Amino acid sequence: MRNTAFYYLAMITLFFTACSKEGLEAKKEELQSYKDEVRELNSKIKELETEIAALDSTSVNDEGKAVLVNTRVVKTTDFKHKIEARGSVESRRNVMLTSETAGTIESVKVREGQQVRAGQTLIVLDADILRNNIAELKTSLELAKVVYERQSNLWDKKIGTEIQYLEAKNNKEAVERRLATAYSQLDQAVVKAPFAGVIDELPAREGEMAQPGVNLVRVVSPEMMYIDADVSERYISDFKVGDEVELYFPVQEKKVSSKISAVSEVIKSDNRTFSIEVKLPKLDFSVKPNQVVILQLTDYEVDSALVVPTEIILSDGDNNFLYIAENKGDKTVAKKTEVKVGESYDGVTEVKEGLRQNDIIVIEGYRSLSDGVAVKSADKSTKTAQLN
Repeated sequence: MRNTAFYYLAMITLFFTACSKEGLEAKKEELQSYKDEVRELNSKIKELETEIAALDSTSVNDEGKAVLVNTRVVKTTDFKHKIEARGSVESRRNVMLTSETAGTIESVKVREGQQVRAGQTLIVLDADILRNNIAELKTSLELAKVVYERQSNLWDKKIGTEIQYLEAKNNKEAVERRLATAYSQLDQAVVKAPFAGVIDELPAREGEMAQPGVNLVRVVSPEMMYIDADVSERYISDFKVGDEVELYFPVQEKKVSSKISAVSEVIKSDNRTFSIEVKLPKLDFSVKPNQVVILQLTDYEVDSALVVPTEIILSDGDNNFLYIAENKGDKTVAKKTEVKVGESYDGVTEVKEGLRQNDIIVIEGYRSLSDGVAVKSADKSTKTAQLN
């Protein structure tokens, strides 16, 4: 019985010993597999670092060497901050002419796009009835004049009554007034251009009936055009007559310069904006009334400012900073420098405090830096700022 128990105990011991050896070998194999993977990853990392170093001059060398960066010397320059406003082409002479009297449109003398002179006949209404009425009134006026002259002669000789004389005089004057009215109505049957310009719209058609107030033809003068735009009330004190403006015409993809010709003193209550007018300069392309124009207006300007690329300004909470390269002993290190910034425009930012002229700023590779890290310029000739 004891031998049997001993036998079973020996078997169990051998089993667990074998399992333990098998588990140890498995773990060793697993560890070796991981080590092989690490070696393979390190090899790939090394290859990638080599490739990146060849392509990127700002890559970090992790062998204790200085960080490669690109730098630039800060110089003062003119700085402008601009805002954009949406405007439209307007014309001081842009009128839709309507009929002042009823009548059939007898003839249309112009076509759309045609240049016309002031006083030129554009549309003629049928006025036969008016002409007949004028002919009758002329006949009546001749008779009224004869009667008046005779009564006047008789009255001078104290023949007849004063009533007869006054009736003859009143009749003559009444016919003269009716004739003048008829001539005025006949003149209204002819629609004329009030000024020199271009026929922009022509809804009138021959044979149609014209009624007072019905649109017939639009005349626009291209010589009296200007730009009108609404600007937020926050800029009410920033712009004045004579300020330069850049105009961009999206349709033609053209840019021109002009000046503000008028600034409204009234804030519109519905959208809290005020209007500005800009003179439309002589153009080498044509524009139309109501065409969209984008205005660029300078609301802030400094003659001698220190400006840096906006992207190099970093933040660590409430403070803004950038890195400058400065000599420290026999090496060059990155110095974390807090700055107070002003306006930003077109990729650059004005630095009001914390930077001096001729400081050398890091413009590439700055995200790999910390204060005091050794740096080396990838470009042997340090770049000088040329920021406009």
